[in-house]
This record gives sequence, C-alpha cells and structure tokens, in this order.
Amino acid sequence: MADDPRAGPEVVVVGSANLDLVVEVETVPVAGETVRGGDLRRIPGGKGANQAVAASRLGRRVAMIGRVGDDDAGAMLRAAMDSSGVDTAGLLTTDGTASGTALIAVGTDGDNAIVVSPGANGRLSSDDVERAADVLGAAAVALLQLEVPLEAVAAAVRCARGTVVLNPAPAPAAPLPAELLDRVDVIVPNQTELATMAGHAGLSPIGGVDPETAVALARGLPVAAAVVTLGAAGAMVVTPTDATHVPAPTVVPVDTTAAGDAFCAALADALVSGADLVSAAEWAVKVGAATTLRHGAQPSLPTPAEIEHLLS
Repeated sequence: MADDPRAGPEVVVVGSANLDLVVEVETVPVAGETVRGGDLRRIPGGKGANQAVAASRLGRRVAMIGRVGDDDAGAMLRAAMDSSGVDTAGLLTTDGTASGTALIAVGTDGDNAIVVSPGANGRLSSDDVERAADVLGAAAVALLQLEVPLEAVAAAVRCARGTVVLNPAPAPAAPLPAELLDRVDVIVPNQTELATMAGHAGLSPIGGVDPETAVALARGLPVAAAVVTLGAAGAMVVTPTDATHVPAPTVVPVDTTAAGDAFCAALADALVSGADLVSAAEWAVKVGAATTLRHGAQPSLPTPAEIEHLLS
C-alpha cells in the first residue's frame, strides 16, 4: 500500500478468504479415481483474498471486506493479508465457524481441480457490507466475485461509487439479477463462466471457447463491457462496438491456481490509474502469466519488479 496511512483505499475487494490445502499430483483425478499425491501444503487463498493481496503487491492501497472463522486458519488468513499491506478492518470474524477451505489438486502441467467449503465466507451478509459503505464508496474500483453470498455482492454493487468489476467465479448456478448486472461496469469471466452465464455450458469443454464465440456470448450479457480470459490465449476485450484480442506472453506454467485472480487484480490496478480497458487487459495478461510460474496462490502473486524478471 502507499506510504500515507491516512489515504483511503484505491481498491476495495468484497469476497472470500480460504485456506488452500494443496497436493501436487501426476494427473488430476477424474470421478472415481484415486491418485497418489505429494506432501500437503497449507497456503492462504480464496478468490477475494488473492485479488486483494495481488492488487496490494502491485502497489495499490487495498481494503478487504469478508469473513473468516475463529480458528487457526482465520488467524493465518488475516495475518497473510496484513503482511501484504491489505487493510483488514472490514475482515470480520465469525464465532463458532470454520474458515473457508479449498481442497486443490495441482497436476504437473499446472492445471488444477478445486473443491471449496465456504465456511465463514457463507456468513458474509448485506449488513456487513453496508457497514463498510463509506470505504466502498470512496474507492476507485470495487472488485467482486461470487464465493460469498449473492446478497453481499449485491450490497457491494449498491454501495460502490467507482468502477465495479465483477469476476463471476465460480460460475453462477442461476442467472444473476438484472439489477445487479446493471450496476456492473466490467465483467471478467473465464471461458466456462462465460458459457454458463450465456446459457451455453456445453460450449465450455476442456478446450474452451474460441475467441469468436467468446465475443458473441459476451455481447449477449447485459453488461457495459466484458473481459473474457482465455487461458494461454490471453483475453478478449468486448464492448458493444469493439472486440480486441489481447494475447498473453508464452510461458510454461507450473501452477495456474491464482492466475485468474492476479488478472482481475491487475485489471483493477490499471483502471485505477485511468487506463482504457484494452491497455488494462494488456497489463493483466502479463501479471496472470507471471503468476503461473510459481507455486501456490498468494505466494505466487508478483510485484511489478518480479513480473519483469519472471517474464524476461
């Protein structure tokens, strides 16, 4: 964060904090399959916390709004954000409830499979968010995801006065309310999330959605603009009048766990500085690519200097 402690946050993240339980495997198991893995690692994660830490490491003043449990995991998650410069005054503790937990299998090709137990994340309420309305209203960017209850996300959208960026992850099981999407400035889905939201989940197999299809589906969403992440292919920036493919740097990933979160944080970072959406996506694909070159969620999130080094 910036040196001036009196300055308010530039980015406010409303979202989840999870303890990631990570095991490396030769191949990610399919249904009914048991595979042998490596040693278990406990790593701070959660889409909200990852995005908050990522934006802070990129140099932004960041505040986090969410919930953790009154357990060792909750203390660990809070400490990890504090040590990365994130303002955790809005990170509440839920008594008698476990913190969110993610069970992650990471294959040798860097791909992963994740099961999330929401825990305290599921207790974040609209009242919790509205109590932080002043912080949300002062931020240049509000960065949101869907690992907390939809009522909390909707409250954040109502309270935000800056640019609202929604990462619709995990993919919503039902259509998002129109009154919520009407207030979203930029939606940032991956290929699976885009296809699900557009009602074409069958278009998102392992191979993903091609750029042309992504444009067509994105233009069917009731939002002002979309930035569709395409994995190694980069991203598509889609507005009602333009569509721009932003290629990603070529890398050999070791762990893709937090790449999408780093992308969202970098997009927010650039938007705070006044960048247009294409320029913001060009920065975001670099940050996302650099994140795949190290293991773990938050441990892999880079500073600007590390990005140049990792991609050199």
